[in-house]
Amino acid sequence: MTELRYNPLLGDWTMVADKRQFRPNMPQDFCPFCPGSGKVPEHYEVLKYDNDFPALMPEPPEPSVAGMGPYRVEKAYGKCEVILYSPDHRATLPELSLDHIVKLVNLWTKRYVELNRDPLHQYVMIFENRGEEVGVTMPHPHGQIYAYSKMPLKIKTELANCREYYSETGHCLLCDMNRTEEEFGKRIIYENEHFVAYLPFFTDYPFGLFIVSKAHRTGLDEFTEAEKRSLALSLKEMIGAMDTLFDRPFPYMMVLHQRAAHEDETRDYYHFHIEFYPPLREESKIKYYASSEMGAWAACNTQAVEQTAEALRQAYQKYLEKTWLTRDAE
Repeated sequence: MTELRYNPLLGDWTMVADKRQFRPNMPQDFCPFCPGSGKVPEHYEVLKYDNDFPALMPEPPEPSVAGMGPYRVEKAYGKCEVILYSPDHRATLPELSLDHIVKLVNLWTKRYVELNRDPLHQYVMIFENRGEEVGVTMPHPHGQIYAYSKMPLKIKTELANCREYYSETGHCLLCDMNRTEEEFGKRIIYENEHFVAYLPFFTDYPFGLFIVSKAHRTGLDEFTEAEKRSLALSLKEMIGAMDTLFDRPFPYMMVLHQRAAHEDETRDYYHFHIEFYPPLREESKIKYYASSEMGAWAACNTQAVEQTAEALRQAYQKYLEKTWLTRDAE
């Protein structure tokens, strides 16, 4: 059973994909993403792999039920891909070389452009789930890409608010957020020539980092080679800092926010950024989304980001000290 069911209360669609419940917990001695498994090439650096348990399909089956009353159902059209970061089963993203991460950014860009070509794809989302705390069953370093045939509600809301802000002020909202964070300064963790990383004023996670392009760019395909390298460096540095914070691989959900497919007008008011949703609030304590957050979307951060930003900045300095011997080579 794979289908889309309409939620009339929210004007949104729920993906139903019962085969995903059979995703395996991998045994210690086998990984389909490792060379030698027979599932991937014997030699690769980064790789696109079609998801074995997709929630969206290029040729989806007919829905299992018919719509009735306010309920609607449609085929689950779209695409689900896995992006393998490395053939090394135990590698983490900050342990990869800068040149290697640039290759990952280039693969993301290639898939973003290709999936946007389909006239039925409304939004292409690149993301990564990391750690058992967010439900990861496959430890091999990887991310995913979903190409949705229905605009996801959160993205729809974000685009609408960016459009309204642009209409009222003539400014890009993310550009103004960058300027405001630069002026305040205390929430900024890191910046290089092309990107700035900060815990935004409003984030609902104690360590809910944003990585935002300094120039007004709306998608990976607009970046120069220098900007792609700066993006790769930003990812390496910031995930390395998070891993240093509690001296453990930091669990997170990471999502690349880019312009919508086939909507060129969004180039005026939308702005590329990466959002992290890390569930840890302390070394062994989870920041849960409970009834108020889920039932009302009334976000509540348990810590002021002006305080957690300082902790993450200190972790970044420790990360720099720990890795200084290898930095010149990159």
